[in-house]
Amino acid sequence: MAHSPAASDTTPATQVAGVVWDLGNVLIAWEPVRAVAAGVGDAEARRFIAGFDFGAWNHSCDAGRPWSAALAELAATAPEWTAHGQAYYDHFGASLTGEVPGTVDVVRELAAAGVPQCGLTNWSHELYHAHAPARFPFLGLLDHVVVSGTEGIAKPDPRIYRRAAERSGLDLSALVFVDDRADNVAAARTLGMTGVVFTDAPSLRAELVALGLLAEAQASSASMSTGTSTAP
Repeated sequence: MAHSPAASDTTPATQVAGVVWDLGNVLIAWEPVRAVAAGVGDAEARRFIAGFDFGAWNHSCDAGRPWSAALAELAATAPEWTAHGQAYYDHFGASLTGEVPGTVDVVRELAAAGVPQCGLTNWSHELYHAHAPARFPFLGLLDHVVVSGTEGIAKPDPRIYRRAAERSGLDLSALVFVDDRADNVAAARTLGMTGVVFTDAPSLRAELVALGLLAEAQASSASMSTGTSTAP
């Protein structure tokens, strides 16, 4: 998983039919300092995140490196941070602080309308499968979740976007990609996807309404709840 400041932006597209979701800080709140703090305390956790290149180290596991190798490298090259890195791994569940407000409601609306959805997350194979599916049942509403650590490819590598499209059965041009990182969204747009840089659920909702996806979902949901029956 990765984190960076976000800004709202959309690339116009026609005939968008499905949604590809980033997970971390779009659907699932992720605060790595909390996992580290669970092992070494808050002050040390913040010193680790600020003083060590946590992003690059973590990204290597998102791209498929086993955590055993990442922790061994830390012990060999930066032993002062060994306990901190081990704490992140051991207490990873503490970094997942719940659903991002509002966005999972959008997933549910789209699922009720039959809009194809899949996940595309930079997340290590070990930590995703150990924590995410059991803790966040809404992930079952997604047709697929493409996990970078499982695939051995991480965003913004173009191959992983293509893989998500292949799993969805839709062309890249028929998909809108939602991520909180502008660089990941830019890579998706280069491939012909529509891109939305996530900031908050209300802004996202407006973007999806403009693309016709959410309006369709709301109309379908309304018709399911108020429509007439043809049964005798």
